[in-house]
Amino acid sequence: MAGPAFRAAAVRVRTPASSANLGPGFDAFGLALGLYDDVVVRVADSGLRIDIAGEGSETLPRDEKHLLVRSLRAAFDLLGGQPRGLEIVCANRIPHGRGLGSSSAAICAGIVAARAVTTGGEGRLDTQALLELATEIEGHPDNVAACLLGGFTLSWMESGLARAVRMTPADSVVPVVFVPSRPVLTETARGLLPRTVPHADAAANAGRAALLVEALTRRPGLLFTATEDRLHQEYRGPAMPESLALVERLRADGVPAVISGAGPTVLALVDEEAADKVAGLAGGEWAAARVPVDSAGASVLPLAP
Repeated sequence: MAGPAFRAAAVRVRTPASSANLGPGFDAFGLALGLYDDVVVRVADSGLRIDIAGEGSETLPRDEKHLLVRSLRAAFDLLGGQPRGLEIVCANRIPHGRGLGSSSAAICAGIVAARAVTTGGEGRLDTQALLELATEIEGHPDNVAACLLGGFTLSWMESGLARAVRMTPADSVVPVVFVPSRPVLTETARGLLPRTVPHADAAANAGRAALLVEALTRRPGLLFTATEDRLHQEYRGPAMPESLALVERLRADGVPAVISGAGPTVLALVDEEAADKVAGLAGGEWAAARVPVDSAGASVLPLAP
């Protein structure tokens, strides 16, 4: 059987940052944020060339070990075959190792770009297939679901396959992120989690997670209560004591604040009126910024002029 045909023109893919868990929705909830990585991919006659600007430009590999390249290769395998060469340009804006889904953004950029440069790619890899492949590479679906679909996502595994539904957050919800200067490895944060938790804590989180769907989509006034967590944030405290202290300080002021993903970034979900004030509460050691909710997810865009 003949291999796939590839487009001669380069494609540009934009992928959003994402925040997982959102407090009680451990390994299930994700929120796409309007902070983006841009990737341009062109099929070449031979070889592999990677140019990286921005986050990770001094540390990321420029060979087959790069997560973006590994994701491209995995998608090309499903699409029927590898191109003879690739030229890749990355403009990275999502901080690495901060709980904002930088690895998911790279994975989603790779698989979406591979589909876009393959003739008939959308017919061979639909959105569900992209989600399954991204989850296989990442290991869990929460961040990749939000990155692919945009908005507020609920994801789960069913018969070994990733599934997700997308919901639209209320227009009044404004995310504010507090990004520290030092990263924390996801493996380190996960390694602090206990193998079992008290039944009362699991029951409390189940109720709060259900409430969070209502709060984030229709009744933001419930967000403070809905973002309470007993399953993971306290256990991860030794890896990010400053982050946990900031969450506690913000919540003491009535701000719905959580650890973003595996941390150490802190996420607050507030309204327009409170956003600027809340962003100023953390102090100078944090890079605080309000960011919009991304509604588009991973997107193929026109090349910049």
